Amino acid sequence: MMLSQDWRRFTESLPNNVYASVVNSLFDNLNTLIAGMVSASIAAFITAWKTSSRPLLICAILLTVIGICRSIDMIGYRLRGDVSTKRAAKRWEVHYAIGAGAYSAALGFWWLISFLTTSDSFVQLLCAAITIGYACGTSGRNYGVPNVVTLQIVCTCVPLAFAMLARGDVYYIILACFILPFFFALKKIASSLNQTLLKAVISAEDVTLLAGRLDAALNNMPQGLCMVGGDSRIVVANGQFAQILGLDPQVPRVGARITEVLVECIRSGLFSASAAGRIVSDFKANMEQRTSGRMHAETQAGRTFAVTFQPTGNGGSVLLLEDITERRSAEAKIKHLASYDALTGLPNRTFFRSQMDRALSLMRRSTDQSALLFVDLDEFKQINDTMGHPTGDALLCAVADRLQRIVRETDVIGRFGGDEFVVLQSPVGAPEEAAALAKRVVETLSEPYEIEGHQLIVGASIGIAMTGQHEVDADHLLRNADMALYRAKAEGRGTWCFFEPEMDVTARARRTLESDLRKALADESFQIFFQPLVNIRTGRVSTCEALLRWTHPERGMVSPAEFVPVAEEMGIINELGVWVLRKACQECAAWPTDVRVAVNLSSMQFRRGNMTGTVREALWAAGLPAERLEVEITESVLLQDTEATRVTLTQLHDLGVRISLDDFGTGYSSLSYLHSFPLQKVKIDRSFLQGIQNGGRSLTLLRGVARMSDELGMSVAIEGVETQEQLDLVAAEPSITEVQGFLFSPAVSSSRIRELLQSDMTAATKVA
Repeated sequence: MMLSQDWRRFTESLPNNVYASVVNSLFDNLNTLIAGMVSASIAAFITAWKTSSRPLLICAILLTVIGICRSIDMIGYRLRGDVSTKRAAKRWEVHYAIGAGAYSAALGFWWLISFLTTSDSFVQLLCAAITIGYACGTSGRNYGVPNVVTLQIVCTCVPLAFAMLARGDVYYIILACFILPFFFALKKIASSLNQTLLKAVISAEDVTLLAGRLDAALNNMPQGLCMVGGDSRIVVANGQFAQILGLDPQVPRVGARITEVLVECIRSGLFSASAAGRIVSDFKANMEQRTSGRMHAETQAGRTFAVTFQPTGNGGSVLLLEDITERRSAEAKIKHLASYDALTGLPNRTFFRSQMDRALSLMRRSTDQSALLFVDLDEFKQINDTMGHPTGDALLCAVADRLQRIVRETDVIGRFGGDEFVVLQSPVGAPEEAAALAKRVVETLSEPYEIEGHQLIVGASIGIAMTGQHEVDADHLLRNADMALYRAKAEGRGTWCFFEPEMDVTARARRTLESDLRKALADESFQIFFQPLVNIRTGRVSTCEALLRWTHPERGMVSPAEFVPVAEEMGIINELGVWVLRKACQECAAWPTDVRVAVNLSSMQFRRGNMTGTVREALWAAGLPAERLEVEITESVLLQDTEATRVTLTQLHDLGVRISLDDFGTGYSSLSYLHSFPLQKVKIDRSFLQGIQNGGRSLTLLRGVARMSDELGMSVAIEGVETQEQLDLVAAEPSITEVQGFLFSPAVSSSRIRELLQSDMTAATKVA
């Protein structure tokens, strides 16, 4: 038979385990079912015997056969019934519904036959009693599936009502009318029992699920948990509690006293008697005061446990046990890392600063002084870059070891990062003591180092600041020592220098210059001047070199030699260079198409920026062909990272940009670069012009360099041409194509260079 759509939708919404419990309730009352079916079969045979009616005999046999089949089906369910899936549960539900429907129909048919074929009151009464009793039993036995109850009541009560109506007797008709409310009453009872069953099953499942989750949570939490009652006996203990303590899982059993667990811990050697006594004391205090608490317990094996007490509402307490040994070890390491340099083991800036405060505080109570030595290694960067960072790190550790050997126990050494070390010399009676220590440091650190099979040599420059008679704080002392170090490096390195008040004035001026530079960059207060390069053969301007100029609002024109190095140290030279490149390209776009613009690129721009991308963007923004841009680089660019620089220059060359080597002859190995890099022009430094008017070696050297460059396929330009005599000598050399200098024009503004380019420059002197 087919179940109703409503019941199907309802069963689909039930969880598998709940639906399985519902189906299981149908097959749960085998004994009562068999008893009812046996009673009905006996009654049916009695009615057949008393009336000698063949139809009633057939009904009795049919009831017996169906009853036997139902009994076999129910026994089969108990033996091999599988309701692990909804599909299997539905199959057994259908089995039961078919059997119940068939039996109810046979019972109703027996009742109908007895009323239609006989007038025996005993037979009719017996049939009615059995049928009504079966209907009542159905609602109490099959309430788990309301559809089955409805089916059985309809199959039994409808034939009963029909038979009574068929008799035509008024009393039978009255009885038939009572069948309908009886039907609804049984159905209502079955529905109520069904809801009760479902609620009970779902509640039981929820309790089981909650218990399972709680058990899983307790036994999978990283801490050990033990709940004790008001009598200090264990109520609950998870597996981690015994595992952390290293005890047998049966020791912290339910009902045992917590003191028994501690006794076992002492017996196993986990805790000493004193440690266990302290735990008991703290536990009792928390139990009596009903307060939460936390304590640390040290084991005899060196482990650390954290024990947390939390009172409960019933006078008991919850104990949380956690092994925090590794956490404490990690905290100690973190604390050490926060105070000491990870590489050298010396105090870092933060910890050294606190030690300085303490030392200076003690010095204020005496007449002694303190000296701060700011030590910076000379040429360390070159070693780090050429030999690699592992070698550089090993060298720093060796330097730290030497410093520790030459200072006193009262002195403090720190590392501020990189190759910067600081020494707080305290106490110091006179500046001569600080100078003597500085001398020892310079001499000791300058001795050769054996690092990984290499002999390395570095120097040291030191700035010294004294506390003096005036109170100074740590920051002030560090700042003074830093300024003194700056002076020592400026004086040639490998030496030491004491702080002097005028250094502060110089430092303030530099800080002001740095601030003004940042503001000028933000406001674009810089200007670009252009100095032309003249083609000797045509007498016309072929290229204009872009030169950065800065007119300070108070100081007037500031020399690039003053502010460009500061911009490089500040790290803004890259932004400044990009700005110059863009402005120069925009200006060149307004010039005659046969004139190029030359822009100087610093080594820092090559290290920090995507030079190829920057140039491409500047050309695109200005709408300038790449062939009209010439980038000038110095030998310092080629010395940084040869392979990376070669790749960048090759990319620029492929883009169409001309590449010029500026200030040729002022470096150390320029000749080796002329054939290694994609250079197209060489600008010979003005120093080569000195004395050429006298002939001799100066003129020979100039001509030799020019011819060599020309034979390598590069055009040659001469810088610093200031006299007609120099021009005549240079022009006599056919390998030289361009000249630049005050003889033609100094660096001029963009408006002035446009006027020069518009004029008909038929001779070099006419340009001037």
